[in-house]
Amino acid sequence: MLLNVAQEKLNSIATRPFSDLFTAADFESIIINKGKTGQLLELALGMKLTNGNLDFEDGELKTNKCDQTGKPLETVFIIQIASIIDELLEQKPFEETHLYKKTNNMLYVPVCKVGKPQNWFFLPSTHINLKLSQFKPLLKIWSEDYYNICAQLKEHIENSPDGFIHTSNGQHLQIRSKDSKPYHPIYSKVYGREISNKNHAFYFMKSFMRYVNDA
Repeated sequence: MLLNVAQEKLNSIATRPFSDLFTAADFESIIINKGKTGQLLELALGMKLTNGNLDFEDGELKTNKCDQTGKPLETVFIIQIASIIDELLEQKPFEETHLYKKTNNMLYVPVCKVGKPQNWFFLPSTHINLKLSQFKPLLKIWSEDYYNICAQLKEHIENSPDGFIHTSNGQHLQIRSKDSKPYHPIYSKVYGREISNKNHAFYFMKSFMRYVNDA
């Protein structure tokens, strides 16, 4: 499915309570099971449930828990960095990175999860395409964030007491730890050693979602 088709479908049911969209069986098998938003979206779009990620033919999907007004209640995971750590440390050009590929064309879908699951609802989604002139401000912010965060990572590795990377923030983007036991340290070929004791990931901070809401 294409992003613009998905956006049209989702926006046509925006603000309708989930009780209008899903059956009792849906609630029992999905919503009670930690509220798997990806599967809810698949059902809402008339797609067959899968075990894979719900990404579209021409881009990515990003959802976020919010309140009734669209105020973000969580950050948004983008991509883990263990496999791309050296491209970050070598500051590969932003538009050639895995991060750019994951964010340059995406559908952002806020999901209000306040109260009982039957009362949750999708808010109007936003299609962000960094190749379009209207999104040049976002491209500038994310590019600057990327290079700033890359520099922070190098600073941590070379000057922090433990020689490890730590939480690094930009205006909209952030790198922080994302892992569970047993932890997965990150090895850098650039430094020839482990530069963390657990995996880390890029996230969109709440400032990004507020930016979208105010646009």
